[in-house]
Parts: sequence; C-alpha cells; structure tokens
Amino acid sequence: MIEARIGSAVGDLPATEWDALAGGNPFVSHAFLTALEESGSVGPGTGWTPAPITIADAQGRLIAALPAYLKAHSQGEYVFDHSWADAWHRAGGSYYPKLQIAAPFTPATGPRLLLADPALAGPLLKAAQQVCEENGLSSAHATFIAPEQLALFKAAGWLARSDIQFHWENRGYGDFEEFLGALSSRKRKDIRKERAAAQEGVDIQALRGDEILPEHWDAFWLFYQDTGSRKWGQPYLTRAAFDLLGKRMGDSIVLVLAFIQGEPVAGALNFIGPDTLYGRYWGARIDKPFLHFELCYYQAIDVAIGLGLSRVEAGAQGGHKLARGYEPVETWSAHWIAHPGFREAVADFLERERAGIAADRNFLEARTPFRKGG
Repeated sequence: MIEARIGSAVGDLPATEWDALAGGNPFVSHAFLTALEESGSVGPGTGWTPAPITIADAQGRLIAALPAYLKAHSQGEYVFDHSWADAWHRAGGSYYPKLQIAAPFTPATGPRLLLADPALAGPLLKAAQQVCEENGLSSAHATFIAPEQLALFKAAGWLARSDIQFHWENRGYGDFEEFLGALSSRKRKDIRKERAAAQEGVDIQALRGDEILPEHWDAFWLFYQDTGSRKWGQPYLTRAAFDLLGKRMGDSIVLVLAFIQGEPVAGALNFIGPDTLYGRYWGARIDKPFLHFELCYYQAIDVAIGLGLSRVEAGAQGGHKLARGYEPVETWSAHWIAHPGFREAVADFLERERAGIAADRNFLEARTPFRKGG
C-alpha cells in the first residue's frame, strides 16, 4: 500500500531527498521553494499556502513529491483561469481555495511530478485529487509542466491545456555573431542597431555567485518593485527573498546590471538550469531605447552561449521576442476539475482553445527572423 502525506512546508522536508527528485531544475529545488517560504513570499497573507504532497518508502525516504499550494486567488500563475472562477461563482459554487502544483510566480517549464519512479505518478496525482475531494476544493492545476511529463497527467485523466511562449534555441553557435549569421540580413542589421543604441554610454555587467553584492540586490529590488507595481499591482517577492536566493543559489543566478557612471540603472535576473537559462525579472529607473531587449534577451543569449546551454526561456508572453530570434514553443498545463458537469464544460473550452493556439503557433513560426532554408 502506498501512503501519501500532505505537509505544511517544503522546509520541513529533507533538502537532499527533495533535490534528488527535482532533477536540477532551479525552481522546484529545495533552496528556491524554502527561500519563498522563509522570506514570506508565500505563506500567511499571500494566498499561497504551502501544501507539499509526498510519498516515502518503507525507510521514510522521499520517493515522490508535488510542490503544491492551496490558492485563495489566481495571481502569480501566468495560466489564466479567471473565466473559470467567474463561471463557477455565477453557478453558485466556490472556486477558491484550489490546489496549485507549481513553482510560484514562475512561468518556466519544469518537472511538477518529482519522482524516483514514473510508476508513482498515478498514486501521487490520485493523492492530489483526494486532497481536493476530502476538503471540498473545486480543482487542482499543474502549470508549466515539462513536456515529457504531460503524458503522465493525461494518463491520470487530467485535462491538458496549451499556450505559447518564446524560447531561444542554441544551434551550436560559437558566439552572438554566429547566431546573427543565421538571421535574415534586415534582422541582423536591426539587432546590431538595437544593441549599439542600448549599450551607448552604459556599462553592462553579468554578475554571478560571489560577484553579486548586497548593494546589487538593493538596486535590483528597486527595479523589481517598479516593474511589479506596474504589472501586478504589487511585487510577489519580498526583499528578503532576494537575499536568500543569492545566498543559497548564487552560482545558479546571473544578474545582469546596467551602470551609468558607476550607478546601476537597470537589471535583469536569470537562473541557470542543467541545459537552460531562465529569464525571470527585469526593471529599470531610466527609459533608454532598447535597453530592455539588451538586458533581457541579447545578454541572455550571450550568457547561454558562453555556458554552453541549449536554450533560453524568456518568460511569459511577449510577441516582440519573435523578431529577436526567440521562437514560438508550446507550453502545457494540466487540470483536474471535481464537478463532472463543470469538468465537461472546461474540456469543451480547452478543445476549442487548443485549435486557436495551434493556429497562432503556425502563424508565428512562419514569421521567425531566420534566413529561409538556413
């Protein structure tokens, strides 16, 4: 018999055992998730209540886990279900709380089923469903699933939902100029002009590990607050989160900062995975043409090539990334709906939505900046 347990914090679980299941992905690592817990970015008052679901072997060692949260709203997920919540409320139901299986505030693909053995996927997802049923939760949602895990969710009867992000693929480029050589002549010229304009009068530094000092985090926090306030109403991460992330994950972080006369004026935060550079947050206190593209997209390509990484995931949305060599990629989420009638309605919606997403991706793929036949 397999027994699953629901906990109250990832921090209560052994780091080495959790990370052995996480596969090196930075956003489901023990360090990242506990930094969010200890900094108050998730927990009381945030609408994100940690509820990790785990399975242990006979000796008590973790062999399967879900990074799960009880959600009191749909903020910080980047897969939008507000229309579902509205429909359920209008029908007299209570959509919240729901169960969210995710890396909080992080639209980056990765494992959501942390497994020592794929055969444990079914029992683990059954446990998530049981949590919903026993506690009267409307639904469970797993967002930005690693594509290779989608079949495990489908096998358990979860509904699949697709969307589009823009990722950069490293086709063995030796440097940025070699990447530009794969683009059409006009796009090469455009990008060179953008980079020259962004770099004029600016000193750009890519910092990692011990190179990132407290004053760098102080500056980036101001940039992040400004962006968060404009985009989300308030920032998701607390100031303490950045200190903890820098302390625990510094070697997995690249902080790109722009300086004018020694003063930081803009920055972009990236995380390093086994084969991917993940662009996460950006902010600035000046309005300089193309500086956003330089710090978030072109510098990320430079770093990825230098580290020999296979791709760059530049975060959610952003069709402007297409002209800068980032290509449309399908991303996936999976959803379990408790009520049979509501589940049927959502399934019908998703089938129609997928057709639209597929058409959008075909349209975008035909408009990448690469040389035809190159």
